[in-house]
Amino acid sequence: MIHPADFSGCLDVSEKVWVLRTALPGAPKPVREPGVSPLLSLLLANRGITEKEVIREFLQPALSYMADPMGLAGMTQAVEAVVESLEKKDRITVYGDYDADGLTATALLLRFFNDLGIAASYYLPDRVKEGYGINNSALERIAGAGGGLLITVDCGSSNGREISYARRLGLKVVVTDHHQVRGDDLPVCPVVNPSLDNTPSRYRYLAGVGVAFFLAVAVRASLRERGWFRKRCCPDLKEYLDLVALGTIADRAPILDQNRILVHKGLKVMQVSRWSGLEALKAVALPNVKDIDSERVAFRIAPRLNASGRVGDASAGLNLLMEDEPSRASEIALTLDSDNSRRQDLERQMLREAEELLSDTGALSSKRTLVAASPGWHRGVLGLVASRLAERYRRPSLVFAMEDGLAVGSGRSIEGFNLFRALESLEGITERFGGHSQAAGITIRSENLNRFAMEFETLAEHLLTDDMMIPRLWIDTELAFGEISPALFSDIDSMRPFGEGNPEPVFLARSVEMLRCQVLGERHLKMTLRQGGRVMEGIGFNLSGYRSLSGGLVDIVYFPDSPRRQGAQEVRLRIVGIREA
Repeated sequence: MIHPADFSGCLDVSEKVWVLRTALPGAPKPVREPGVSPLLSLLLANRGITEKEVIREFLQPALSYMADPMGLAGMTQAVEAVVESLEKKDRITVYGDYDADGLTATALLLRFFNDLGIAASYYLPDRVKEGYGINNSALERIAGAGGGLLITVDCGSSNGREISYARRLGLKVVVTDHHQVRGDDLPVCPVVNPSLDNTPSRYRYLAGVGVAFFLAVAVRASLRERGWFRKRCCPDLKEYLDLVALGTIADRAPILDQNRILVHKGLKVMQVSRWSGLEALKAVALPNVKDIDSERVAFRIAPRLNASGRVGDASAGLNLLMEDEPSRASEIALTLDSDNSRRQDLERQMLREAEELLSDTGALSSKRTLVAASPGWHRGVLGLVASRLAERYRRPSLVFAMEDGLAVGSGRSIEGFNLFRALESLEGITERFGGHSQAAGITIRSENLNRFAMEFETLAEHLLTDDMMIPRLWIDTELAFGEISPALFSDIDSMRPFGEGNPEPVFLARSVEMLRCQVLGERHLKMTLRQGGRVMEGIGFNLSGYRSLSGGLVDIVYFPDSPRRQGAQEVRLRIVGIREA
């Protein structure tokens, strides 16, 4: 069971409108396959999985189903450039990013080159001083240190001008990225990015670390064809899949298609990782826990790795992933744990201040978008605060830190509103921006911030309907307590790993007796529930406000936790919605 503290900032989901997927007009029809139960067929259909071949690959996410990396647009040119540099013994520098996706992608390529016998270098920009992406000062330092080949990971697609400058400095450049591309600024160099229009759809969900992994697979295959490994050891890239899983989950990439294969296998590799740093991080984030799943990675491990780039030094996170000495790895992991605690404090404080500011200006009651700015806010936490605002108030949210005449911000959106495209239409006001449909970074001159906020609001008035702003709790189907069985847990387990695009299935139970309840930690509710003669224990995070319903009949939305997975004797329900029957 995930610890209640991990949900301390989440919205009380019972405030959402309940939507039963099976009652929607035009809901996808389940497809019956041999060996697939009717309930599992329904759960898959609710996630848009209705083709027989897709069902088979979803339920059997084997590496044998992994797509050919050469199918990614730009991969042929990228592999040629990397292999040529390896054969010429050029200096290689990996240009990364300061979030978990960028850090794992950087570590993956550095580890790969190390296993090839190549001592590659790296460069990580400072979040506060340099911001996201490539900058000319960094390029000058890299060129001055010996030039050679520069490989970007999780960045570079919107740095056409900077890459042109890099080429003038004598650097060869290969871009690997997954962020949406601005057509007028596409770099003139090999670009491997699943967001490009000419890339087949099966690659579209890859995170930055997934693209980097595909590059490593393709380079290894090319080197093997050239006889590179006749006198050298060939790297086992399966050992790198825990890094891929960590970065993919941390970046909230959909756990579908190629990502499902990579994360499914990567979580198994993560149980006993080759990397001392990842083992140390597991020990700090999940003491005495042996079963590593996607939820624990998302809520416990990833935030600690991300914390280094948010409130500390991003290189600490990379150093952890590159550290081979266990005791030193443990020291770094403890530092990241401390950084994460500081991050949590900053996030709570800034969220409180942002809400007060937005309330004072009337934005919470009258606007379709939320734009908050302050000169004192920490840039490393802006995206987290924007995410909380978007979740809590169901509106596209942008949060800015103002300094030196600039407003540097981060935005999060809601379903149906493409933030990247919205910013594209306001490009004349912005200095720079990048990202994708649901998250973006942006820089504006301070004097233009009010104008930007007004035009952003006007745009949303045309694009956002009232219906889109209503938060919803999506329910898979009705399932009475009497239907909770070992077969149900088998079906649920076959759907793991859960995450973006493949959420945990939740069920509706009507007219349930709440026999008794107990408030835990002021915000959470422990319940004893009965339906049809069967008594179940449940816990509802952030649902303490519903303790007054004790003794009456309620409808609940729940996820059943398998006792086998939780090390318990009996099933316990995680309640995600509750109301009077």
